[in-house]
Amino acid sequence: MNAQQSTLSYELVETHAHLDYPDFANDLDDVLRRAADAGVTRIITIGTSVESSRRAIDLAEKYPAVYAAIGVHPTYVEEAEEDVFTPLRELEKNPRVVAIGETGLDYYRVSGDLEWQRERFRAHIRAARECGKPLVIHTRQAAEDTLTIMREEGAGEVGGVMHCFTESQAVADAALALGFHISFSGIVTFKNAGALKDVARQVPPERLLVETDSPYLAPVPHRGKINRPGLVRHVAEEVARLRGISLSEVAAATTGNFFRLFKEGGA
Repeated sequence: MNAQQSTLSYELVETHAHLDYPDFANDLDDVLRRAADAGVTRIITIGTSVESSRRAIDLAEKYPAVYAAIGVHPTYVEEAEEDVFTPLRELEKNPRVVAIGETGLDYYRVSGDLEWQRERFRAHIRAARECGKPLVIHTRQAAEDTLTIMREEGAGEVGGVMHCFTESQAVADAALALGFHISFSGIVTFKNAGALKDVARQVPPERLLVETDSPYLAPVPHRGKINRPGLVRHVAEEVARLRGISLSEVAAATTGNFFRLFKEGGA
């Protein structure tokens, strides 16, 4: 912890970033330093393919503040026919891996017969149950099927997070009923996100998380620029404003939730 961070009255956790992406290839050390200066003490970097998952673990082994989640993103069509679970099950054994995902369903970017996508989601849930790690779930224009598969496959046994949440209050309530957390990204700071802002007011504090989804979805006032983990502070500030509480309170709640959900992250 540096001198600036030690003067802050809060501690934030960034629960969803893609640190292995090319956007950070040339300045990752600086990105992580700036995150620490903003009070971000831990970051989960998210795998989106087998190779991306390997890179996530490499980063988690190199940087003490970084942890890894491993999985294959639902839009990765090119891996639809491959056996991704044999290597993922091996990677899961690494102590720096705290979650399974990013997984889920996406009917926005991919169309046609998506049974392969649903089967891959089911396999991720089964893998998470086998290893006892929480899930990181992506859903876009597929909320009904996402929730159905979560129920059918017993996702509630391990819990997890609905990442970059943009759905309705009804979907949030259904996920909460399954024991999942709701994570808000920079989208919650956008002016046209009125319905999402309402959801952010209602999520119980013990199920609340914040993220950036870096390098995407930079929050206001950085919208349109490359996002980075340190900007999660703007997400937390907006959630605090919406709930009528302090940034320190949001930070305390979300950091505590991180430790409870991603148990190895507290090691």
